[in-house]
Amino acid sequence: MTFEQFISDWQSPSPTILVHTSGSTGKPKPLLVEKRRMEASARITCSFLGLKPGDSALLCMPLDYIAGKMMCVRSIVGGLRLIRVEPCGHPLQHLDEVPTFAAMVPMQVYNSLQDDREQNILKQIKHLIIGGGAISNNLATALRSFPNAVWSTYGMTETLSHIALRRLSGEDASEWYTPFDGVEVSLNQDGCLVINAPEVCAEPLTTNDIAEIDGDGRRFRIRGRRDNVVCSGGIKMQIEEIEAKLQAHTDIPLMITKRADEKFGETVVLLAECNDMEPLKALCHKWLSKYELPHDYIYVERLPLTETGKPARAEALRIANLGLSYN
Repeated sequence: MTFEQFISDWQSPSPTILVHTSGSTGKPKPLLVEKRRMEASARITCSFLGLKPGDSALLCMPLDYIAGKMMCVRSIVGGLRLIRVEPCGHPLQHLDEVPTFAAMVPMQVYNSLQDDREQNILKQIKHLIIGGGAISNNLATALRSFPNAVWSTYGMTETLSHIALRRLSGEDASEWYTPFDGVEVSLNQDGCLVINAPEVCAEPLTTNDIAEIDGDGRRFRIRGRRDNVVCSGGIKMQIEEIEAKLQAHTDIPLMITKRADEKFGETVVLLAECNDMEPLKALCHKWLSKYELPHDYIYVERLPLTETGKPARAEALRIANLGLSYN
């Protein structure tokens, strides 16, 4: 979708607009959302970040998905000056000004940190929000010393982008998300997060994210998705937690998935952009428990990602079950 097409849809008499889910767990799904709720979400974000009319906002994500659409809505509602660049891995590469506000995916932030000029621009952005995928420990560490506000977002298409933020930079950096005012969270019997955000979502939303809620019942942190659990020999393991253990000690792009197994029910499988798996095997034996150790190591030229940069878990599962392995 082009910017002009979005503006035309936004200005149409229809009270709803079509968006698509990210497709991280399967095929992207179409969803009609109410414009008035998108406006409410935009107002909440602009107010929380203290954005003022005339501030600049960087649009560097596809307009087919909620993240890109919401940047446009924030600019409309908040009177922000929108800076548009083609969605790519290096959105700051050709910028000749520093935006006040930017929303990026982890891959874009990581790439920007590898270039001195882009890193300098990144550090000067007053409010940087990062969403659309997990933020590795290494990336979080690199952002901790940034002089301005850097936030990790929590939300989804159904909540019209984020409903909670956690600080990544400065002394207030935390692994706990703080919901916006008017948003309540709880857990269901499976330990999955339930969101009650009436301004942006008509009904309480039960997510597939396994979470913890702190003692005051307000803040929460995410352990991983319910469908990203490997149950091997009766032991349940969270895919994202295994990935985090490994990513803390290597820059090799990797992903954990699983494979059906007659003996164990399911086994852990590791995908990596690495021809020589021996260093990764050694890393796994050093940092993982015996239950978490991959049964198979698969080389991939590129890890499967969605268009918005999230791990494409369904495709990773398909690759693992093709039966190709390093062992």
